Amino acid sequence: MTIEGLRRIDATRLEVPKGYKSGMRTNGIIYIDEVLEKDLEKESVEQVANVAALPGIVGSSLAMPDIHTGYGFSIGGVAAFDLKEGIISPGGVGYDINCGVRLLRTNLAREEVAPKIKELIDGFYDEIPTGVGSKGKLRLTSDEHRKVLVKGAQWVVEQGFGEKEDLEHTESHGCVEGADPDLISKKAYERGSAQLGTLGSGNHFTEIQHVDEIYDEKIANSLGLFKGQITVMIHTGSRGFGHQVCTDFLEVMQKAAHKYTIELPDRELACAPFNSQEAQDYLASMRAAANFAWANRQLIMHWVRESFMSVFRTGPKMIGMSLVYDVAHNIAKVEEHLVGGVKRKVIVHRKGATRAFPPGHPELPDIYKHIGQPVIIPGDMGRASFILIGTERGMKESFGSTCHGAGRLMSRHQAMRRAKGRAIWREMQDAGIVVRATGRGTLAEEMPEAYKDVSNVVDVVHHAGLSKKVARLRPLGVIKG
Repeated sequence: MTIEGLRRIDATRLEVPKGYKSGMRTNGIIYIDEVLEKDLEKESVEQVANVAALPGIVGSSLAMPDIHTGYGFSIGGVAAFDLKEGIISPGGVGYDINCGVRLLRTNLAREEVAPKIKELIDGFYDEIPTGVGSKGKLRLTSDEHRKVLVKGAQWVVEQGFGEKEDLEHTESHGCVEGADPDLISKKAYERGSAQLGTLGSGNHFTEIQHVDEIYDEKIANSLGLFKGQITVMIHTGSRGFGHQVCTDFLEVMQKAAHKYTIELPDRELACAPFNSQEAQDYLASMRAAANFAWANRQLIMHWVRESFMSVFRTGPKMIGMSLVYDVAHNIAKVEEHLVGGVKRKVIVHRKGATRAFPPGHPELPDIYKHIGQPVIIPGDMGRASFILIGTERGMKESFGSTCHGAGRLMSRHQAMRRAKGRAIWREMQDAGIVVRATGRGTLAEEMPEAYKDVSNVVDVVHHAGLSKKVARLRPLGVIKG
């Protein structure tokens, strides 16, 4: 589909000119090639233009090649705002605050694990509560819940569910400072109290994979990856807790936009000036939800380790399971970036986009400073996922951001209609992939053809220089909510 008014800059960038829509303060740039452009939704382009109309935006309103229509921002949207003149918007983060991805490596080779895939997947399904409303094995007291919101994954490790090294290999060490538990609503606490260590529904998953292609041997070695190796990927977020935090503040932000006379191009972009009390309260609450999500993925990682040890009837040393990295892709962060040749602190909204910092960045763990930040890009359950690293070019062009996944091609309702009369689990089984899910509806919604081909998406960010391909992972078995 060709959308009028857009201008192709080069093979990987499409410009949404400043005059595309009335009120735009800057232009938009969509990282997309001609193949993916055919499926570009006009609604998502409108959302890129709407974000460009928000006060205090710095640089361009950006979108990654997995772009599709979201709430407020498009999914795949990235935008930075000045701390004095700019705003913060829950629509630029999303309902599932700090939905993110964690990659685990092992010492095991595909041939060792292949005969036990079904047993492992059954073990995951038994150990990891999965699906809408699922409840975890931990029941947090009020005091414990508050500690999770402040300390994130650190609290989980302190309880014996992981190692100190896990925190060093997690974005922000698994805890972003500035969370305030006192700002969280009673309903959010109620929704989150039994959900720590649960997978959730929809596109969330825990997947056993094998490394089937290495693009950069040296960097792969630095990440501890080798061809034929078994890895595990965990994709989930802050569950009902984060959803409620977002819901609570959308109402606050609607009133704030009116109070501060902010002209909104779309009511879903409700926002408040960064320095206002409303914005600072949202930021402190969002950080609490982000910490909950990091704690959640840390705990699921523990259940995965336990499942492997149980199936292989051995200790952790033989399996050698360790964390490569954990990245967030629904979050807003205060960061320092070079803008117009000057270093400035800005608030970067990433909505379905992954941070991808370059070599030498001070926020990277020492072990990865020489190569750059590991970037984890999951695909659909039938094709592949990718590991990349951040680059200097990405830091300059996209505020150190890249894509976050494949991106949907079909709505969930469209996928359900397309899957009618089909046995998706059997199709996956015929492709050599073991799948467990809470219901047939989930498998229909999440069937591979409902998504863009992640290989195409990753090629765009690789050729655009936003991040660099390191390895490709193929699925062997997966549990979904």
